[in-house]
Amino acid sequence: HVQLVESGGGSVQAGGSLRLSCAASGYTYSANRMAWFRQAPGKEREWVATIYTGGGSTYYADSVKGRFTISQDSARNTVYLQMNSPKPEDTAMYYCAAATIYGGSWRDRARYNYWGQGTQVTVS
Repeated sequence: HVQLVESGGGSVQAGGSLRLSCAASGYTYSANRMAWFRQAPGKEREWVATIYTGGGSTYYADSVKGRFTISQDSARNTVYLQMNSPKPEDTAMYYCAAATIYGGSWRDRARYNYWGQGTQVTVS
């Protein structure tokens, strides 16, 4: 099993910056990709970004491309989401996810089998 704990959420002004962290524990070596998803009130959970733990390849939703950066610190078993120039529409609960299963789209939340509890981000 893999346990995920997010931190770093809070309130930020539009145009500012915020960094979210996701600390992984357990069988972390088994995760082949990590991702951030978000869910705003009344909306479905949507994919934000993915990083492949082996090669470091990254992928972003169009809505955050050029503003957000996903990265990893393998020594600390931590994945980050650097949020630059956030907008009010980025307000949501942000979830970290890990996939120990292979195949499928990195955008598909069904392909991630471990989830954190979430951290709230509010942009005003």
